[in-house]
Amino acid sequence: MGTALRSLKGKRTKLADELRSFFDHLRVEKGVSANTIVSYDFDLARYRRYLEDHSITTANAVSDRLISAFLQKLSAAGLSPRSIARTLSALGGFHRFLVGEDLAEDDPTQHIKPPKRAKRLPEVLSLEEIDRILNAAAVPDQLDEQGRRTLRDRAILETLYATGIRVSELINLRQADLLFGEDLIRVLGKGSKERLVPIGASAKQWVVRYQREARAANPKRLQSHDILFISPRGGKLSRMTIWNIVTTYAEAAEIKKAVHPHTFRHSFATHLLERGADLRVVQEMLGHADIATTQVYTHIDREYLKEVHRTFHPRA
Repeated sequence: MGTALRSLKGKRTKLADELRSFFDHLRVEKGVSANTIVSYDFDLARYRRYLEDHSITTANAVSDRLISAFLQKLSAAGLSPRSIARTLSALGGFHRFLVGEDLAEDDPTQHIKPPKRAKRLPEVLSLEEIDRILNAAAVPDQLDEQGRRTLRDRAILETLYATGIRVSELINLRQADLLFGEDLIRVLGKGSKERLVPIGASAKQWVVRYQREARAANPKRLQSHDILFISPRGGKLSRMTIWNIVTTYAEAAEIKKAVHPHTFRHSFATHLLERGADLRVVQEMLGHADIATTQVYTHIDREYLKEVHRTFHPRA
């Protein structure tokens, strides 16, 4: 028996009966998981104690102002916005149940907004970490089957960092999309929108070598429908394959951060902005419909600046 239900044992207040009815509803009618019961039990036990401290003996006497004060108390106690939002969800479920059962006149939580959660900045690699991952895909001079696969992987990693394209865009790249005479690639992005993205000399070099020494040697390449990066069977690579390629070489490079394909996209944008690139130009290269999506990287840039200041300023 959980904390809220155990503490209700022997108490016959109307609030206790309302809570018992709600938990019966969760178990019998909703059939929610044991973990959900435990979560609701913990949050509602704390809520019940708060109400009793304010001489509230029935949920029908609760006001939105009282709930707001309760949430503020949780915040002052150090609870995270995520935990407070979870508590508000539990309270809302309880009060909506009472309204639905005609046990209360209204839901005092309905106009209360959950606290804004702090936006988590995406993980970004340093230039040194990027180099370590790229160099972990060490391509031998004499290529056997494994060497050709490593060459393909190196070309993929170089392309991800050089262009900042999404995995879905990478795996659908065709050879016809390589406009290397103009140092560009054509990308089919979200909503089937085409855009042109610059590609640097290093990535171009590795892609051309991959085409000549690995892709051309694949006997199944004619089945690829011109897809650039292909499997040994000539098929398009899956998202999971790209994920495995990135994580394999990140581990080989002994990178301690959580690295996934999108990390290359985050790093691409951040490194450009750190070096003075225009935000709208980066937005165009990333294929963001809304510049607000691109602006998260300016926050990363500011965090980087503050970290440099903390590290090197003598009185920081």
